[in-house]
Amino acid sequence: MNPPFHSHADLDVSGDGTRHCETHELHLMQFEALYAVSQVLSRSLDYRDTLREVLTILDDVAGLTRGMVSVIDADSGALMIEAVLGRAHEDFAPVRYQPGEGVLGLVLEKNRTVTLAAIGSDARFLNRLGIYDPALPFIAVPIKVAGSLRGVLAVQPGESGEALLEDRARFAEMVANLIGSSVDLALRVAEEKNTLLEERDLLRRTVRHQFGFENVVGRSTAMRRVFDQVRLVAKWNTTVLIRGETGTGKELIANAIHYNSPRARGAYIKLNCAALPENLLESELFGHEKGAFTGAVGARKGRFEQADGGTLFLDEIGDISPAFQAKLLRVLQEGEFERVGGGRTLKVDVRIIAATHRDLESAVEAGDFREDLFYRLSVMPLYLPPLRERLEDIPDIARHLLAKIGNMQGRKLTIQDAALRRLASHEWPGNVRELENCLERAAILAEEGLIDPDLIRFVQKRERSAAKLGVTAGNPLFGIGGTAPEAPHAVHAPADSGTAPARPVDLADPALDERSRVVAALEQAGWVQARAARLLGITPRQIAYRIQTLNIEVKQI
Repeated sequence: MNPPFHSHADLDVSGDGTRHCETHELHLMQFEALYAVSQVLSRSLDYRDTLREVLTILDDVAGLTRGMVSVIDADSGALMIEAVLGRAHEDFAPVRYQPGEGVLGLVLEKNRTVTLAAIGSDARFLNRLGIYDPALPFIAVPIKVAGSLRGVLAVQPGESGEALLEDRARFAEMVANLIGSSVDLALRVAEEKNTLLEERDLLRRTVRHQFGFENVVGRSTAMRRVFDQVRLVAKWNTTVLIRGETGTGKELIANAIHYNSPRARGAYIKLNCAALPENLLESELFGHEKGAFTGAVGARKGRFEQADGGTLFLDEIGDISPAFQAKLLRVLQEGEFERVGGGRTLKVDVRIIAATHRDLESAVEAGDFREDLFYRLSVMPLYLPPLRERLEDIPDIARHLLAKIGNMQGRKLTIQDAALRRLASHEWPGNVRELENCLERAAILAEEGLIDPDLIRFVQKRERSAAKLGVTAGNPLFGIGGTAPEAPHAVHAPADSGTAPARPVDLADPALDERSRVVAALEQAGWVQARAARLLGITPRQIAYRIQTLNIEVKQI
């Protein structure tokens, strides 16, 4: 049979003088222990460390040894062992008690204190941790917060028998009340921490998807080469210099490098160097101390300190002054700097990704950019081709941008193939940024969400240099408005082409659709694509792409 379940009223208390002295001495020890426990709980310690220190005090001061604290798992409702006297948490295997299982499970089920004169005599004694002496008494008290059971405190008095067992049980209940708030706070903090970790992981997955390779569209040979280089360089801490015209997506590539690198969990800090004057740029990058200048009311960390352990993206690096270049060079070489107005040298571990649209080689030759800084930045240069050199990517980019614009407008947008061909006929001096603006204008005009060629309208631009493009922006082949190119409008087929002379066709005639214009140019050039491209003022690569997209059958002459 199991011994009876004791309440405090069931225990006999002797009134002799010896018992009184023992009780008085015990109370003094307990008072001292309570004071020490309150001091421990008032300190900011690790949750499990705090519980182990409380158990140590109970053992050293109050004579309650083999202490153990278990808490209720919110998901399963079972008791889980959290702290054991003299053992680190990782030193014992996870142990659980279901309601009614063992002596601890009895406390969980009844929500009352259990006292046993000799724990080994109780059939419910499991001793899963193997720490208890079967011959000694056992006390297990509930840990409550606002009447709600949160865990169990279990201890063994160092003396056998039932003498003073009731006093020790009452004292254990006092300790349980003291640590109840600590246990409750720890459980709520752990729950909130798990929630934050889940949100963090979700945000990381979202950001990785948003700024990963999936967000950089391109299947052309030039872009596939860029992607291969990005995948290679992302694995290392190498400094990267991203080069390309404005609007080619340099920041997207920088994002992809960081979020696919081992530093993806670290900070990712960005700064546009062209947006700030030199004096503010130094403070932004290196930080400043209190009183360093008028308005510096307190110390402030700079971008380098903020990015410690992560990545710093410096856009428009080619716009910084020669004086500031020397300061930046030191950080890149040594990883050391001082805050503005400070004398203490700070050391950081930061990966640098820089970007520029400027011709740095020419700037070095002109003395406007330090040669040593150029080589320090250009450890791994990446060149992003302009949109006009990868026209075959335009359909995919356009659909990707339309999906983005459609999300902002809350509707689905579609585009006709003829509109895509019209987009492919433009030279895109503004690159992808100009393409996005063009599509957003078209989306605004598309009441039904369908973009046709008539909605594709290009902003009139000044004439571009012939060395760069070989044609003015107003060429009807490239859009609306502007001045017709100076190239001849009426051209006859060459005499040695083997065919009859073609009827003169004005290639700038706005009545001609795109396909007719390309065919006419090919006819007049004797179906020599390079010559026809010159007539149209475009590159051989572009005319080859138009022949493919417009399904023009090439004649062999």
